[in-house]
Amino acid sequence: MADNKNNLQDEADIITLEFEDNTELECEIMGVFDYAGKDYIALIPLDDSDDVYIYGYKEIGDDEFELVDIEDEALFANVVQEFDSIMAEADEDPVN
Repeated sequence: MADNKNNLQDEADIITLEFEDNTELECEIMGVFDYAGKDYIALIPLDDSDDVYIYGYKEIGDDEFELVDIEDEALFANVVQEFDSIMAEADEDPVN
């Protein structure tokens, strides 16, 4: 998955997020991207909302990874800005 950094996925991978209140939400993995030398992942919920969830991304084995909450608000804002920049570039390049 990390080799798809800064690119949209060609085929949909679906994961299920489990929240502290035991609710679950299926999400499509939009892609993994780099910010300041660390990996982050963008997820699109399959609930017809326009939301995008962004988490830290850590590979822990073949086809296994861990999502990490971004608790620092300033870091989160910077990561979101990087994601928005990548998306703007993708919108400008119709090949992707």
